[in-house]
Amino acid sequence: MGTTTRSTTGAASDRSGGSGHDGGGPGEGDSTAGDGTSAEDEPTENELFDILSNRRRRYALHQLTRVDGEVELGPLAEQVAAWENDVAVDEVTSAERKRVYTALQQSHLPKLDEAGVVDFDKRAGTITPTPVMAELDVYLDVVRGRDIPWSEYYLALSAVGAAVLAGAWIDAPVFGVLPDLAWASLVVAAFLCSSIAHVYFTRHVRLGAGATPPDVRDVS
Repeated sequence: MGTTTRSTTGAASDRSGGSGHDGGGPGEGDSTAGDGTSAEDEPTENELFDILSNRRRRYALHQLTRVDGEVELGPLAEQVAAWENDVAVDEVTSAERKRVYTALQQSHLPKLDEAGVVDFDKRAGTITPTPVMAELDVYLDVVRGRDIPWSEYYLALSAVGAAVLAGAWIDAPVFGVLPDLAWASLVVAAFLCSSIAHVYFTRHVRLGAGATPPDVRDVS
């Protein structure tokens, strides 16, 4: 396996099967976002879900978002190993560090580079986040395994709310205990409380939002 440095544009060209544009300037027909990232650089939705489905990649991305600019592979591997083993960085063993270092170097970082999320210089052992990384927060709350996506939660809450209001409207026996306005107020309160919880939750699961990744805080 070669040790060539791959840019975000290069990764996108590989996925598209290669094009005449070599990344040396604005290509004809290329659509470019306001941050300078072309449409070809954008990873697909399936790629983003695949990236975030792996805990080690989530840990690496969390650390990358906490540090501005270029990050060296060695310190990144140490921090990820510390989170995985629930120990301080200075307590990580050489075997634990090597296991994470090798996996990041040979598998995870090349995958992130290919998706355009980072620029990984394998020869220099450095990683630089790209603007694409900011998009990952949008998908983070629906790939966490045991949690119900908020979209499904709100759908269920809407169904329950509609049933409650319908029962109150037709004066079903159970709903005669309270006036219609009270039932409507309860539905509104349920949505209000859910929205507050949603805001609190999303702020705490954002990549780089805390000292440790959301997965680590969940089990601590």
